[in-house]
Amino acid sequence: MGRELLFLIDGFGFDTLSQYADAMPTMSRMFNHGLVQTSFPSTTATSLATLTTGELPGVHGMLGYTVQVPRSGGRLLNALKWDERVDPENWQPVETLFQRGAKSGITVTHVAAKRYENSGFTRAVFRGAEYKGANVFTDLISETKSALQKTPSFVYLYVNDLDSAGHSDGVGSDKWLAALSAIDQMVSQLMKEVPKGTRIWVTSDHGMINVQEKIVLGQDNPLLTGVSVIAGEPRARHIYLNQDSSEFRKETASLWQEYLQDKALVLTREQALSSNLFGADVSADAADRMGEIIAIAHGGLVLLDPERADKEGSMVGHHGGDSEIESQVGLLTTTLS
Repeated sequence: MGRELLFLIDGFGFDTLSQYADAMPTMSRMFNHGLVQTSFPSTTATSLATLTTGELPGVHGMLGYTVQVPRSGGRLLNALKWDERVDPENWQPVETLFQRGAKSGITVTHVAAKRYENSGFTRAVFRGAEYKGANVFTDLISETKSALQKTPSFVYLYVNDLDSAGHSDGVGSDKWLAALSAIDQMVSQLMKEVPKGTRIWVTSDHGMINVQEKIVLGQDNPLLTGVSVIAGEPRARHIYLNQDSSEFRKETASLWQEYLQDKALVLTREQALSSNLFGADVSADAADRMGEIIAIAHGGLVLLDPERADKEGSMVGHHGGDSEIESQVGLLTTTLS
């Protein structure tokens, strides 16, 4: 014993297990522990930081796909692409579970695409693990197998093929189903190849919805009034204003709420804090990074940044919001006998 494999499939929502069981016979046979609620927003950067630190976003400070860097003149930090002017360990100061595992003598390995190896995001939330980069399923499997030879060992294995197919073509599309089927075959192959006694866990960072309605901020609507910076993503917007006062935040939030009605929930920074949107504990740094208003799209709506509307608007699948489909993932397990 003492061999654990955590396989994280980006974009693999809890609803997939019941809706698309036919495309994933191997995973459908694993033991299902039921649903896991992700933190808000339901996006990779935030969910993975929550997973690897065991803390909610208010503590680890990874509050979304993009947020404004405080006192930077409106510069955005894209958590997945990073910005070398930002120190990953200052931005996300919590010790990771990987670091704790390595300290206690566990061989901790991170297996994922080569391009992520030295990224700021990897240094912020995955530090403590030895990185093994591999770009195709056969190599990912062999790196995982080799890392599990030692005991005690823990491997974190990550693929994003399902997420990228969902963004480009939509959940349930041919491309998405092909990705799901290929990942299921990968799980089947892992079961054949990794050492006996390995316990395999399968989970995800978020689910995904297909877009039904698009609103471009400021296009035939008053939503850019007083706005200086648009961050977050189309389902979960961090909005920064050109006046820093609680009164102005209230006015802007009520303008947004009035326009969007039940298509979104719009909160001021104060309301986000008092409703524990990012958890009950929020560090001074996290509060500083948070949008002055936060808009959470409901139904099938996306809120597009006018400067990126072509790119954002071309995506079929989206996540980030607080719907059950986006924010619930599964936890499957099996132990190889």
